[in-house]
Amino acid sequence: MPRQAITTNQQHEWAVILAGGDGTRLKSLTRKIAGDERPKQFCSVLGSATLLEETQRRAALELADERSLYVVNQIHQSYYSPILGAHREENLVAQPSNRGTAPAILYSLLRIATRDPQAVVAFFPSDHYISDNFKFMTYVRAALETARAKRDLIVLLGLEPESPEVEYGWIEPAATIEGWKAVYGVRRFWEKPNKVLAQVLQLRGCLWNSFVMVASVQPLLESIEIAAPELSRAFLA
Repeated sequence: MPRQAITTNQQHEWAVILAGGDGTRLKSLTRKIAGDERPKQFCSVLGSATLLEETQRRAALELADERSLYVVNQIHQSYYSPILGAHREENLVAQPSNRGTAPAILYSLLRIATRDPQAVVAFFPSDHYISDNFKFMTYVRAALETARAKRDLIVLLGLEPESPEVEYGWIEPAATIEGWKAVYGVRRFWEKPNKVLAQVLQLRGCLWNSFVMVASVQPLLESIEIAAPELSRAFLA
């Protein structure tokens, strides 16, 4: 479906698709599907498209391809080149090795900040399955509008849990942000709780952490500087 006419504000909207993970947790499954050691984002789990291609199509419903960065791991080049080979080199962030999510986010932000200091950035993991891309992206659109209107906010999409899942991160919401319907503060995060705690969290109205995150460049950079100062200093050079 063609995107609607891009407004001036939307010209500062960026996507970062995180595709540099090694996919070790599902390696036995992806080995059966693909017959090799490729991570799950390069596998066709449901349907003919890989999870990375699905993420690419999903993001393109709201965000321009020319302002979409793809974070990949050089060791996976044989897997991502057939998918991303037509993209400009400046839109690929090829890591020499997988150093985790924080460096991938930080380097992507610094790349975007040099090109567009007014940018609002949406981060998408590339290993999610979403049953309704159009519906999902309406929530991303709402997050983009919220982040643009309140430049100090980092917006994180939470999902209503279907079960007391112990392999996911959970968000414990606080009160709503004043003046914003359905936008809540975060009381705390719970990372991969045990079964009993997960049941309690579900009963308390906590949410699965989608890790789809939307914010202006500056508050994200400031948050990383506070949370990981050594990492920030290493990249500023």
